This record gives sequence, structure tokens and C-alpha cells, in this order.
Amino acid sequence: METSITNDIKVSVESIYQPSYSKPVKNEYVFAYRITIENLSNHTVQLLRRYWHIWDSNAVEREVEGEGVVGDQPILKAGQSYQYVSGCPLVTDMGTMKGYFKMQKPDTEEFFDVEIPKFQLIAPFKNN
Repeated sequence: METSITNDIKVSVESIYQPSYSKPVKNEYVFAYRITIENLSNHTVQLLRRYWHIWDSNAVEREVEGEGVVGDQPILKAGQSYQYVSGCPLVTDMGTMKGYFKMQKPDTEEFFDVEIPKFQLIAPFKNN
């Protein structure tokens, strides 16, 4: 599990290879990732947008951005956490992801970025 803390917001990520959705013969590898966001601050915050940089092992980079996460723009009060699971297809059996969330403190309308730590996407058979 990879973890980072930015502006008192803790983001933890773990990835899971999805063999039932992957087709290695066709160079299709699917990974799920679970993200936990914890508000360690004394302020209420809202996640507005996500930005991803995704690399496969051919060094091909994709950028993905959009509103919220999995159709939600969660609001976290001080001490609350939020968890979601999403997925990422690759054309190689290894890759990496990193990014950031654009967040806001609704009471002050202050915007800020929260780092999503770089994490590995590795099919388990690569570890043998």
C-alpha cells in the first residue's frame, strides 16, 4: 500500500490485478485499485476533480481527468474518510499510476491539490 499526506489529507492506494477481466494473449491487462481518503484536518473538504498520469511498461503515458470519483464528489468532515474502488486497463502486464485530487474547503472556498502517491500495477506472474 502506498500512502501520502498533503494539506492534512491522507491518501492510501492499493492495486489488485484482475485476472478474470484480463486477456494476456490479447495484451489486455486489467487492474483495480482501492483508494482511501482520510481528512486529518479540522476543516470540511470536498473532492471536486481527479487527475491521473498512467504509464505502461512501454513508457506510454495517458492522462485522465474528470469530475469527482466514481460519479461522486464526496464531502468529508474533519476526521471522516471515504473509500472507493476503480479500475485501469493496460496493454502491458506492468505499469504505474499517480495523480492528484482537486479539493475545496466549502466554508472558505479555498481550492487545493492533494497528491495521489505513485503506485505500481503489476500482474502477479511478473513477480515469479
